[in-house]
Amino acid sequence: MTAPDHEHNEHHGPRGEPAPRAGELSVRDRALLALERRSHAGPGAKERAIREELGISPVRYYQLLNALIDDERALRDDPVTVNRLRRVRDAKRGRR
Repeated sequence: MTAPDHEHNEHHGPRGEPAPRAGELSVRDRALLALERRSHAGPGAKERAIREELGISPVRYYQLLNALIDDERALRDDPVTVNRLRRVRDAKRGRR
């Protein structure tokens, strides 16, 4: 009997979607990138969408997104969004 694979479970979507095939993003990871691609009108609209669509807090969303943009699978799946987010993050780090 093997121990549970907690890291594997971390890659499930908000509703327990099955794990992706090797080399593919999970449903949750694709949803994070899709939400990040969209524009959000008005204050609080993005945070509301994060809670309603993904079922997670905005803080958790940004933690997951920050880790995701370092994943080469995300870069292959959505290079425009991932590169934009990397540039923004690098610019913020440069100002600190």
